Amino acid sequence: MGILWTLIIGLIAGIVAKLILPNSGGPSGFVMTAVLGIVGAFVASFLGQALGLYAPGEGAGLIGAVVGAVIVLFAWGAFMRRRT
Repeated sequence: MGILWTLIIGLIAGIVAKLILPNSGGPSGFVMTAVLGIVGAFVASFLGQALGLYAPGEGAGLIGAVVGAVIVLFAWGAFMRRRT
């Protein structure tokens, strides 16, 4: 259930992150936005567990997932600008 919950929260987080940073040069389209949010949710879960904010096996909440998705979106935009 934890992975499924992370996927659902990640999907919502990706949409919110694209609303926060709409012109960041990140991926466009619904599928890529969903992937962005899911990766952000996993990043937030990993960082939260490493910092001791979440218990082992506990996933990030919506706010943490949005923060993770914004970090991933910002990194994606910086990488793509540097690449071109």
